[in-house]
Amino acid sequence: MPTIHYTRKGSGNPPLVFVHGFGCARSDWDDQVAHFSAGHTTVAVDLGGHGTTPGTSAHGRIETHGADVAALMKELDLGPSIIFGHSMGCRVALEAAAREPARAKAIVLVDGSRLGEAGARSWEGRAKTLAELGYAKFVGGAFAQMFGPDCDKAKAQGVIQRALERDPAIAGPLFVDIGRYDSENMDRMLASVKVPLLAIQTTQTHSDGRRVPLKKGETTPYLDLLRAKVKGARIEIIPGIGHFPQFERPAETNAIIADFIKGLK
Repeated sequence: MPTIHYTRKGSGNPPLVFVHGFGCARSDWDDQVAHFSAGHTTVAVDLGGHGTTPGTSAHGRIETHGADVAALMKELDLGPSIIFGHSMGCRVALEAAAREPARAKAIVLVDGSRLGEAGARSWEGRAKTLAELGYAKFVGGAFAQMFGPDCDKAKAQGVIQRALERDPAIAGPLFVDIGRYDSENMDRMLASVKVPLLAIQTTQTHSDGRRVPLKKGETTPYLDLLRAKVKGARIEIIPGIGHFPQFERPAETNAIIADFIKGLK
């Protein structure tokens, strides 16, 4: 039995492996699975403690999720694949690629971020704030600002509610662990990338926690880090929307991905 639940559709190379973000589920990638499964094997996963996959206390750490995705790719005997990550899933995608390098043909990071500079311990303050506010208020506030003005309100509310329904004993530590992982591993993980990398970016989060849409041509410290650490990294900005371009602007997102795939050797 696989460690994590997944949906597999289509056939063809390279396979596409889709990893969702914190508090989310494989259904976030439905538009991409529907579009690309006509010519590719697609595998969309539910990480531990998300969707239909049970979680354990170990799923409070990014490394566990990366190991789970890597193990699934090995179990399914996938050939060199394009590994997609959204938000928190960007870290999971990088971790999985590092653990199964022969199965990583390319990496796509969708609206990623950096929540901890190298050596910083800002994540400890985030843990304190979460404990003071409680899981629902902390996570509800973070998710409430993730959607663009044109995003379907019912869809957005469903995503928020889904995050709130996660087990706080697993999801709370995991939210905090994103910053810990970034502080300890982000520089090293990006420097280790030897395959083509595409970043589709739509928002940035300021130091005060405000998430704002990006403008065309704008950059951020996170995007500058990608350019510095990953040779030839391709950066594409979709302006004026929220944190979920895969369903807020699926046609534009799919067109960028298709062009990236076309350029792979």
